[in-house]
Amino acid sequence: MSAVQPGRQLAAADASLNDVIRAANSIILGKEGVIRLALACMLARGHLLIEDLPGVGKTTLAHVLARALGLSFQRIQFTSDMLPADILGTAVYSRETSAFSFHPGPVFTQLILADEVNRATPRTQSALLEAMEERQVTVEGETRPLPDPFFVIATQNPSYQIGTFPLPESQLDRFMMCVHLGYPDSAAERELLRGRDRRELLAELQPIMNAAQLHAQQAEVDTVIVSDALLDYLQDLLEFSRVAPDFSGGLSPRAGLAIRRAAQAWALLHGRRHVLPEDVQAVAPSVIGHRLLLAQDMDAAAQRDAAQRLLQQVPVP
Repeated sequence: MSAVQPGRQLAAADASLNDVIRAANSIILGKEGVIRLALACMLARGHLLIEDLPGVGKTTLAHVLARALGLSFQRIQFTSDMLPADILGTAVYSRETSAFSFHPGPVFTQLILADEVNRATPRTQSALLEAMEERQVTVEGETRPLPDPFFVIATQNPSYQIGTFPLPESQLDRFMMCVHLGYPDSAAERELLRGRDRRELLAELQPIMNAAQLHAQQAEVDTVIVSDALLDYLQDLLEFSRVAPDFSGGLSPRAGLAIRRAAQAWALLHGRRHVLPEDVQAVAPSVIGHRLLLAQDMDAAAQRDAAQRLLQQVPVP
């Protein structure tokens, strides 16, 4: 009896993940691939950066994931006049107690949407660095833990748009993945134009999972097997990025760990207990595209193409 029960529990959890994907597909039309990448990123305990034009569904995707996964949620609209205290919180003096009391900022939630993060100054952007890396913040000399789980989903406008401040490499490296929604195809756009307002559908969306179930699925990711041959392939990718003349800076060990965990999560989403080279190839462009330092200045599209070229030039085991 005890040998059968864990399998049943796992099947139910896998069904919940599929239900999350279906629910997101019903609101974000025609973008199942991006939805799967975003969910894989969260299963791998990573933070997500969504870069695209305004109005293509970046904010809606973050709302959908928060509601479907049953996570507490806060949204911060980043602007050029924001200060770090607007994110982290501040100590306020109370006359009644003759003491300072800490008023937590919106970062103290399970999923925070940093909307248009590159509209804020570098000083304000840096307020998220400790939170993203260590799941804690230090304010007024005291370190305070953040909720568990804790995710940052940030959106940013293309760098050529007015009023943007480029994210420094150290900030970009904190995001496990960077994805791009793009315009919907013709059929999806027609259904979008004909259907109900996405905000109405979002308001009706009920939680499919909760934080405890998400924790259980994250633990399952850790059990997905990565063979020595697959690790050889991963190391070949890292080494090629460090010696190829196309890149001025290669991928770090942290990037390698991000690819491995994202590939494990991708395999789990597809019902497998071991990672295939195809899993690495599916997640790698989103994991390394924003990390590669090109020898020549290029736009975001060229950087994504560079990630694809890297995959094409390294032999698959």
